[in-house]
Order: sequence, then C-alpha cells, then structure tokens
Amino acid sequence: MITLDQVRALSGHDVYGPDGDKIGSVGQVWEDGSGQPTWASVKTGLFGLKESFVPLSQADLQGDRLVLPFDKAKVKDAPNVDASHDEPLTNDDVERLYEYYGLSWQDSNRAYEAGAAAGNANYTGATVRADDNYDNYTARHDDGAMTRSEERLEAGTRREEAGRARLRKYVVTEQQQATIPVEREEVRLEREPITDANRDAAFAGPDLTESEHEVTLHAERPVVETETVPVERVRLNKETVTDEETVSGEVRKERIEADLPGEGDNRRFS
Repeated sequence: MITLDQVRALSGHDVYGPDGDKIGSVGQVWEDGSGQPTWASVKTGLFGLKESFVPLSQADLQGDRLVLPFDKAKVKDAPNVDASHDEPLTNDDVERLYEYYGLSWQDSNRAYEAGAAAGNANYTGATVRADDNYDNYTARHDDGAMTRSEERLEAGTRREEAGRARLRKYVVTEQQQATIPVEREEVRLEREPITDANRDAAFAGPDLTESEHEVTLHAERPVVETETVPVERVRLNKETVTDEETVSGEVRKERIEADLPGEGDNRRFS
C-alpha cells in the first residue's frame, strides 16, 4: 500500500503493471478537495505524449517503480481526460474514471486510511458520500505557480519491409555467327613440253592407246558444335544508403495570460 508521504515524490517514476511490463511514467498527481492525492496521470504512447489517469488507492511504490494492479492495455484504454490542463476534473470525468476501473469512493477512502496508517500519518479527509460535489479535483502544486506546457514534434524512424529481391536463372536461345577458313581441292590441268628430262617417260608406253586417269578431290565442310562453360558468378548483396526526408506535424501550445491590477493590457506568456 502506498503511503501519503510516498505520493509526494511520484512525479517522473516509471509505472509498471502486475505482469512486470512497463506502462509509462508518472506525469502529474491529482488530489481531491480535502488535499488527498487520488489520481495520477501516466505518460504512455510512442514518445510518452499521451497521458492516462490511474487511481492511486490500489497502487504500490516498490523502489523507484509505481506498480499498478492494471495492465498496460487497461491503462491506455482509460477514458480520455485532458491531463495537460491545470483545471479541476469535472464530475463526469471522475465518475467515468471510477466506473472504468471498477472502484467506489468508499474503497478509495479506506485505501488512503490504510496508507496513512502505514506511514504513521493522520488521514484528515472527510468521509465521502455519493452525493458530494467533487468538482474540485486539482493537480498538486506546492508553490501556487501555473505550469505552461506545449507539445514538441518528435520525429523518428520505423523499420519496415520495402520489397524483396531474388535471383532466378533461365535459358534463352540466340543466333551467333562465326567465320572460319575452309579448304578444298581443285583440279588444275598442267601441260609440259617434251624435253630431254622427260623424254624417256614419254616414250615408255605404246604408241597409240586409250586410257583413263582418275583424281579424287577433297574439301572441308564447316561443323557447328556447342559446349557449356562457366562465364561468371552473380550474387545478391545488401547495402544501406541514407536519404533525408522532411516530416511535419501539428503541435499544441498553451498560452498564459495574466490580468494585473493597474495595467491596461494583459501580459501573455508563450
């Protein structure tokens, strides 16, 4: 059980659910009309920009962790109450929060009495009735100052799949030409006169006769064959390149105006 003294130092503490999952961090602590801290805002979301209200009556401070009996989904789906303003919670806000978390005013009262006893403190809150006016739930501020808040644009990146690449091998047929030399034999008729060198061979045969002499001719023909040879290797490699993109978004800012006595114009703080 969290004590009243511990409540005062909750701001900025990490908030965890009963399963050990981190939910967010404590933003503001809100108190009821009698000054008893009753609700806290928990900053959740991607950059902690969203705040959800949680009851402190069943919370426990374990070291630097605020442990709630509710999981992250339960807290994030709580009724939408604007925690960025210093104005009190309305009746409807408180009723919706109590109904959502399944709590009652009497349960909250008894929880704080137990918390005060654990911290050896006195609980000064009055007994709460169902018909009490609880419009004056306000954020805890000790110095009377008003906090001006504004949203900041937080830009980041998210890694996602952009596409897939694969290697696929297939066969195509194309025509190729090659020029090669080919040889062939041709018949050439040669006539030579009778000379002293060939006279004996010329008169060696009969004087008159009939005969034939045959010569075989040869020629080369082009032949086309194919063979498969490796020519190169192809692989897929990934590399990271960095580009710059410009993003934009809307942010909200609070403005504070001060009405000062004796001065004609209002002072604005922004």
